[in-house]
Amino acid sequence: MSVFSDRLVLLRENRGLSQKDVAHEFDVVVRAYQRYEYGEREPQLSTLIRIADFYGVSLDYLAGRTDTP
Repeated sequence: MSVFSDRLVLLRENRGLSQKDVAHEFDVVVRAYQRYEYGEREPQLSTLIRIADFYGVSLDYLAGRTDTP
C-alpha cells in the first residue's frame, strides 16, 4: 500500500465510517473508493481536494509529503 492509501484508511477508521459512507460523501461508487484504499487507483484532483477538506488535512499529508495533518 502507498502512504496515501494507508492514510485514507486511517482517517476513515478514526471517524468510524464505512467505505460505503465515505464513497457516498465523495460521490463515487464504493468499488472506486475501495481502489483508492487498496492503492489500485488514485482519485482525480477534485476528489482529492474534497477528501482533504472532509478530513481537515492537507494534500501534502495525504500524499505523504508531511506527517503533519
